[in-house]
Amino acid sequence: MVKTEQIVDQIVEGIQERKGKKIVVVDMSELQDAPCSYFVICEGDSRVQVNAISESVKDWLRDNAKVKPYAVDGTDNAEWVAMDYGYIIVHVFLPEVRAFYDIEHLWEDAKLTVIEDLD
Repeated sequence: MVKTEQIVDQIVEGIQERKGKKIVVVDMSELQDAPCSYFVICEGDSRVQVNAISESVKDWLRDNAKVKPYAVDGTDNAEWVAMDYGYIIVHVFLPEVRAFYDIEHLWEDAKLTVIEDLD
């Protein structure tokens, strides 16, 4: 069985595969009332890229970790795609939508890890 942290690493790789930017891993595993253990948040420059990133994450996890999402929502308008992997929720945003919701700062006690952009 693949560990949650390994799945988070695979998600980051899937995001980077499609040049997703400003990746933040929000570790909520120590918080009592959190909706899940991790959020992985990133952004794409266009709706096409947002969809490409979400497809890459889905394919990457299926191929490398043998994991499928429970649900994926938001692909129709591709401003904010949410992917539910149980203990992990992936959020792929357009920059302006991400700035508006600012979800990485909703849990002030969560540990934030910023992943450097590849380019």
